[in-house]
Amino acid sequence: MAAASHVPVLIDPLIAAVAPVSGTWLDGTFGAGGYARALLDAGADRVIGIDRDPLAHEMAGWARDEPRLTLVRDTFSNLDAHGEDLQGVVLDLGVSSMQLDLPERGFSFQSDGPLDMRMSQEGPTAGDILNGASEEMLADILYQYGEERASRRIARAIVAARPLQTTAELTAIVERCLPRPKPGQSHPATRSFQALRIAVNAEYGELAEGLMAAERALAPGGCLAVVTFHSVEDRMVKRFMQARAGQTGGPSRHAPAVETVPPAFEIVTKKAVGPTPEETARNPRARSAKLRIARRTGAPAAAVDPASLAMPMVKGLTR
Repeated sequence: MAAASHVPVLIDPLIAAVAPVSGTWLDGTFGAGGYARALLDAGADRVIGIDRDPLAHEMAGWARDEPRLTLVRDTFSNLDAHGEDLQGVVLDLGVSSMQLDLPERGFSFQSDGPLDMRMSQEGPTAGDILNGASEEMLADILYQYGEERASRRIARAIVAARPLQTTAELTAIVERCLPRPKPGQSHPATRSFQALRIAVNAEYGELAEGLMAAERALAPGGCLAVVTFHSVEDRMVKRFMQARAGQTGGPSRHAPAVETVPPAFEIVTKKAVGPTPEETARNPRARSAKLRIARRTGAPAAAVDPASLAMPMVKGLTR
């Protein structure tokens, strides 16, 4: 199977911000390999590519012929098990183009397929959640993970229509629950599909753990670069970087004194970097992308409470 064409989002500002590129980098969301290839072309001595999707490994023909690239099948929350003293970690969050383009994976509302959505192709599917979860849990998933304001109405309609088998069935239910979109607005099912995908793949928990794993794996001076595609992911990354850079605000003068913890990062991008109009024209996927970069200091790594990152949680959902 040939590799799908892939344009890495915000790659030019990323490379410019971390230059000169050298040493060992880790691409925690390998996908079609766009970031890994760009890092090697920019001067990285070696890249470790991690992806939990077996399809990414099947399609990585060029990677098998590249001696400077090591591919690992795993989740990026475990990235520090595969590299240490890294000069950089790159995370490109969300679903990849090659996953969206395959109807049989069930990620897209634009084509009919099974209700799967599993990045690892293991474990419970979106169909298992839709057909097995309570109406209350479904509503919480849609609201917490997709910021869907009509979550209760959609959850009620899903329960009434069970069992659901295909993405077309789910799309039709959501379309009946929401008004027709105005020109320029996203498809009504966008938020519901996002929420289910995040629930199936435990993406927010993965992100929180992955950020902490990157902190443990980076060498002093190494860079953490994260590309997000919606506000919840970006907020989590922003809060993590601010917290670990010591930018959480000073304590009240009336509060008891607390021990100052040395910052583990210096923030490189004071504000999130977005795409230029030219990049958006070339690659519509870049439209909502935001890039944040922080540079590791020599301070010891430490754990962060996911709740402090405003990570959405759904009661009773184990993934």
